[in-house]
Parts: sequence; C-alpha cells; structure tokens
Amino acid sequence: MITLRQLEFAIAVAKHRHFKRAAEECNISQSALSLGIAELEKQLDTQIFERNNKQVLITPIGEEILVRAQRIFSEINDLTTRAHSHQTPLAYPMTVGMIPTIAPYLLPKILPELKTQYPNFRLTVVERQTERLLEQVRYGHIDTAIIALPYALEGLHSFEFWEEDFFAIFPNDNPLAQLKQISAEDLSKANLMLLGEGHCLTDHTLSVCSFDREEFKSNFSDASLNTLIQMAMAGMGTTLIPEMALEQVHQQNNNVSTVPLSEAGPHRRIAFVTRLNYARVDDVNLLGNIFKSALEKSSKQWHQ
Repeated sequence: MITLRQLEFAIAVAKHRHFKRAAEECNISQSALSLGIAELEKQLDTQIFERNNKQVLITPIGEEILVRAQRIFSEINDLTTRAHSHQTPLAYPMTVGMIPTIAPYLLPKILPELKTQYPNFRLTVVERQTERLLEQVRYGHIDTAIIALPYALEGLHSFEFWEEDFFAIFPNDNPLAQLKQISAEDLSKANLMLLGEGHCLTDHTLSVCSFDREEFKSNFSDASLNTLIQMAMAGMGTTLIPEMALEQVHQQNNNVSTVPLSEAGPHRRIAFVTRLNYARVDDVNLLGNIFKSALEKSSKQWHQ
C-alpha cells in the first residue's frame, strides 16, 4: 500500500533533485529515503525518477504522479486543520512562514502580545524568501505565510493587516541625514545598496523609485538586510529599511539617522497568504488583528 510518507519522500526528491538533501529535509537517512522511493515505484509499477551519480531526473509519468501527490498532501493538511477548526481560537498549532525583511522586526512586537492573549498557542516560524514560502503554502507544507505586497498570488488568498513606508539610513554625520525626506533622485546618487534576487524589498524599492533593475543590480546577493544596515552605518552607502524596523535599528545604533522616502506610499503592504480552501481562515484573521494592534501600539510609542 502506498503511504503518505512515501509520497513525502518523492515530493522532497522532486524539489531538491538530490537524494541527500531530500533525506535531510525529511529527517531520515538517505538509504531509508531511497528504499521508500523504490517501494513507491514498485507499488505503482512505474519509474518516477531517473538517477545516476550526477543528477536526478523526473520521468514524464513521474511528473504527473508528483502533481497528484502534492495535491494529496495539500488536501490531507486541510482535512486535518478542518477537523480542528471547530475548536476554540488558536487551539491548534500553526506553522507560519515569514520573509527575512519582516520576521526579525515583526516577531519582537507581536510575540509578547500573542503570549499574553493565547499562552497555549504553539507557533512555528519558517523564514524563507517569498517564492519559496508561496510554494510551501500551495503544497500544504506550512499553514500560511506573511509576505509583502504587491506580489503575484495566483491561486492564493491574501489578508492584509499592515502597510508601511521605507526609510533611508545614514550615519548622523552624513549630510543626507539632515534631510526631512529623501527623493529617489537623491537616493540614486547615494550608493544605494540592495538585497539580491528573490528579495521583494528590492523589487518594491525599484518599483517605488522607478529605478531600472539593470542599473541598480545588486552586488549583495547573499547579504541580509542587517548586513546592509551595518555597511550603511560604516559610510559605504545607504539602504532602505521598512518602517517596522525603525525602533530596532535606532535601539541598536546610537549614531544613526533614518530619512523617510518621499515617493508616494505606502511602499509595501503586509499580508497573510493562504490556500483558497484553507480551513483556519478565522485563526488567520485573528492573528492579523493581533499583529495589527501590536504594530499600531509599537508605532505610536515610537513616534511619541
């Protein structure tokens, strides 16, 4: 009999095109994963993967099987969550994905409030770039994701709960630090440092400022936003940070000025994203209200 675990192995191999990395994701040995795949292929009486020492390929029939397997996983996840949807709010654990330019700034603001209101709620956070998170939402690997909009969300629901603007960061002794606002034109002359491909903060910056992607191609493909902040503080240029990061940046750096971007906002909108048939929409909306309240409280305190 085909098992869900075998299907999970196959989905992992298809995602990584590598048996060792798939085994690591599934938390089993490579030999156990290989045996599971072999048993699945035996049960189906067909070959899903072609493998040799250099690569893993998916057979044409394997492609069709894997699409169905991913659909089954999503349905099983929704079946489980729907069975618990009648329970009290946030009574069931939830795995939430967050992008790297949201997680480190949002979590310190919302976790204390969440712990106070729902002390028994079990939250697991997965931090990935947007496209990977949306893939995990679609296949039921995580419950929901918090991302920045605008972003293409074909086949998914979004529930917006926050919007914010961008700020340029400078050392206090930089002449641009004295500006009340900074325009895209001024920003283009200030050695703007951007995150690499896949980071929506870069995409939103380019869009808001009407910058040409090739002209502002990032040299920091593997850097984090915190790294760019440290480089800006050292006088090596500037970068844009979201409003939710302001408090943390100023607390960690005494010699810092943040100048609001003058281009029309909001520069990004923050939203939960779920599958169309996700059973725990009420819990997602509840989290959105809690997060919005915590962000409003933090913003009010910061601007006082």
